[in-house]
Amino acid sequence: MAEPHNAEPHNAAAWLVDRHVAAGDGDRVAIRCQGRDTTYARLQAELHRAQCALADLGIDAGQRVVLILSDDEAFPAWFLGAMRSGVVPIPLSTMLTGPELGPIVADAGAVAVVMSDTYLGALGDIAAAAPTVKTVVVAGEQPTEAADPPGVSVTTWASHTRADEQPVADTTVDSAAFWLYSSGTTGRPKGVMHIHGSVRATAETYARDVLRVGPDDRFLSVAKLFFAYGLGNSLTFPLSVGATAILHPDPPSPAAFQKLIEDEAPTLFFASPGFCAAMLDAEVPGESLASIRATVTAGESLPADIQKRFAKLVGGPVLDGIGSTELLHIFISNTIESQSPGSSGTIVPGYVAELRDDSGAVVTEPDTPGFLHVQGPSAAVGYHERPDATAAAFVDGWVRTGDVYTRAADDTWTFLGRNNDMIKAGGIWVSPAEVESTLIEHPDVLEVAVVGDRSAEGLEEVVAFVVAAAGAEPDAAELEDYCRSKMASFKRPRRILIVPSLPRTATGKIQRFALRDQLA
Repeated sequence: MAEPHNAEPHNAAAWLVDRHVAAGDGDRVAIRCQGRDTTYARLQAELHRAQCALADLGIDAGQRVVLILSDDEAFPAWFLGAMRSGVVPIPLSTMLTGPELGPIVADAGAVAVVMSDTYLGALGDIAAAAPTVKTVVVAGEQPTEAADPPGVSVTTWASHTRADEQPVADTTVDSAAFWLYSSGTTGRPKGVMHIHGSVRATAETYARDVLRVGPDDRFLSVAKLFFAYGLGNSLTFPLSVGATAILHPDPPSPAAFQKLIEDEAPTLFFASPGFCAAMLDAEVPGESLASIRATVTAGESLPADIQKRFAKLVGGPVLDGIGSTELLHIFISNTIESQSPGSSGTIVPGYVAELRDDSGAVVTEPDTPGFLHVQGPSAAVGYHERPDATAAAFVDGWVRTGDVYTRAADDTWTFLGRNNDMIKAGGIWVSPAEVESTLIEHPDVLEVAVVGDRSAEGLEEVVAFVVAAAGAEPDAAELEDYCRSKMASFKRPRRILIVPSLPRTATGKIQRFALRDQLA
């Protein structure tokens, strides 16, 4: 990627870590993980160690390294250490299998993989699919000998002990920094390419102006670090102000997070709407959440009922918002001062949004659906080796998000669905999010996903998949009566299916296409 000659010198890793040490804050706790503290000074030394390992392994600036790491101390060391050396780290989902990971690693053209020992079983599939990988570094204590695939050198993170002070790469705000792979809700995951300036941009817009983050904040996120949402929540936002990130390597559950919140007293809690619903369903007591000054949700639209109930439980604001991998974090959000349940809130300072119709014309009338387009300082530069997809999503400085929204007269923005999720029932557009928000208010319902399907006559109709609340046995006929009392006839589900769970992507988003496939 060509860089302007006058691009500002900048390295995201140095900005997040080095400046705090230089300012005399090296003793502040940067990372808190399972009772262990990592100070900013110690984190800086771990970045140096990762840089030394990269140099010893012959990995040069500009080359790509895939990270398949749990949310523990190894992740920030390698993610930030790579960027500090000008190497491009690519975190991948720890929820994917070897056959799913292999093609993504191959697409990335990575020369090395750094992985937690928990995921060693995927190594054979990765090596078979991605011949560019010559080096693997394993973090953890499991023996690695049996995992050595032919032609690949496997070492342990513990064996790389050299931690001499290393220089910061000669990067600018426009230099390649890291990639994130899209979650694949609509097809094969795409490598989203971000630059060094993107990290500071999200920190100085959403984190600063919406969350009002400060050095005394303690950040806890359900979303993992490999996800754009989790990366901001658990790494770049806390480190941007010299605060503390609380990491949780294990799979999340309401019980585990209740204890974690009680023990670690986070001030900011980041979750998905589904996880908030699960905590309500588990009847987590409000006193366990007393330290939280604000809760943030993203990934799916937060139903108004869940927002109100969780805000009452936690005794503080619940800020729903929308972000994307292409824009790195949240760009429309409710705020600390003002929440509008059922909406995504207002535009984050520093970003611009507009709605366009099928012809590309700007929608100016309030409450009129349109396709959401966003401009902002954290936009990716495109997709790796996907020119057609890049041209479709990145248009004249705008990012076409793929979401359908309305904008109210008071400038609050409300999510209706993804482009291909909208349903035209009886000739009238129906928003899945609106139907879901109604159904989830029923006490027997924990989660719900709404999709469109064709009737026997070939007409499009609304179908709801419902997950029961704990101890409940929802009756489809009763839920149909409930919907009849709550919404217009054309919006009502013509079928309600009770299911044990909803299919999700590796980042927790509901895979509506998988539900449509089930119906087909």
